[in-house]
Amino acid sequence: MREYETIFVLRPDLEDEEIEEKIDRIKGVINNNDSEIIDEDIWGQKSLAYEINDYRSGHYTVLTFESDGSVVDELKRNYKIMDSVIRYLVVKNED
Repeated sequence: MREYETIFVLRPDLEDEEIEEKIDRIKGVINNNDSEIIDEDIWGQKSLAYEINDYRSGHYTVLTFESDGSVVDELKRNYKIMDSVIRYLVVKNED
């Protein structure tokens, strides 16, 4: 199994309950595909380097997980259908 890291930015106008629900949904995608979350780092609301979809800030979350790689496509599919995600990135950690 390889180590991956994903970061995603949620819209800043979401309520705390909605943010928690979206984070739990992404964590569920990882956990339901025989993967294990190693680390969770919630950065909170930060300013964006440039405006995205008329937003100047967003709620950042970073998850580090171990997987065989099959979860990456499923994660990307979920990010694309979630209208509350304004940006995302999934990378393989090379240690």
